[in-house]
Amino acid sequence: MALSTAVGKVTVCCDSRLRLSGSLESAKPQAAFATDSQWKEAPLVNRGEILAWLREDDKTRLQSLWGRADALRQEQAGDAVHLRGLVEFSNHCARRCMYCGLRAGNRKLPRYRLTAEQVLECARQAAGLGYGTVVLQSGEDPGLDVAWMAGLIGRIKSETGLAVTLSLGERVPGELAEWRRAGADRYLLRFETSNRALFRRIHPPTPGQACDRIAQLHELRRLGYEVGSGVMIGIPGQSYDDLADDVVLFRELDLDMIGVGPYLPHPATPLGRYAGRFRLPAGEQVPATELMTYKVVALARLVCPRANIPATTALATLNPFNGRELGLRRGANVIMPNVTPRDVRAAYEIYPAKACIRESASQCQLCVQRRILAIGRAPGIGPGPAANFRGRQPLPQAP
Repeated sequence: MALSTAVGKVTVCCDSRLRLSGSLESAKPQAAFATDSQWKEAPLVNRGEILAWLREDDKTRLQSLWGRADALRQEQAGDAVHLRGLVEFSNHCARRCMYCGLRAGNRKLPRYRLTAEQVLECARQAAGLGYGTVVLQSGEDPGLDVAWMAGLIGRIKSETGLAVTLSLGERVPGELAEWRRAGADRYLLRFETSNRALFRRIHPPTPGQACDRIAQLHELRRLGYEVGSGVMIGIPGQSYDDLADDVVLFRELDLDMIGVGPYLPHPATPLGRYAGRFRLPAGEQVPATELMTYKVVALARLVCPRANIPATTALATLNPFNGRELGLRRGANVIMPNVTPRDVRAAYEIYPAKACIRESASQCQLCVQRRILAIGRAPGIGPGPAANFRGRQPLPQAP
């Protein structure tokens, strides 16, 4: 692929505090709801209540959080679990993010980039397995040609009929617009943290490139994409206040998709090697635990009831036995089985020991389907756009 002429002009490091509502800055922590009846009568939660739930450890009280999130998921998103075939087509990355194993400074990682035909074969396989969407994910690859990507999107749409989700990092508006014209339906870009100082610490800016992920999310919305974002949970330096602000920002952004997962350290990264230098004192630092991840999944459902929320691979990595199932029972409604070729799958190592890197795509499909059916749910049919996105679209005109 030819080098894109747009590389080096990425428009999305946050130079000022993310602007949220005034209530975000002024809200004071409040006690969580005292009774289940109070909880059921409140469709949403404010920042103080979010903060209280993040610090809540009582198992009985947490059951009310899980129950409310699951009931709201059923009411607003239905019982279908939508399946997205994930294609990690390139692990090249120009960025030096402090937590990510794909960072440019990791010279021990064997790099790869799939051909268009290889990606198309993955998409055909996803369609054959009954998935309604293919997710094309890569590092922030400086060798990603804009026209090549647009042509690939067009071929996937015409040959498979699948919805296409992109997760390609920070891109200029012209690139995003061209891929949208080619048929891309959705875009995932995590803002990672609403704390400006923490963001800059874990995402060193690339020389000559500006960085504003919130602005890019707004641009994606303007272009007509179904917009997804999310955060890491428990990254060293993240406070409970930061995480509460993150959940409020989900609501402020009116997200269609919300992906959250625990921070899993990679030994070839600065954060993996020197986490103690970044971690906050006990009682302030958010733990990167399975329990905290479920809390954020549930709270994400409460603040964005009609969003699509995945039970992530990171959850399955922390708890291979039933992490995804618990996520689905606590607000999630999406799973993204991996259809990347097995011979390169292990090299997409954002964090080590990732779940589902040895199984074939068909083995993953059978495993995921069995897990979904075991909890009384059913795989979704079709592309499964978020109810939030569908509700934003104009009604068809009468003939």
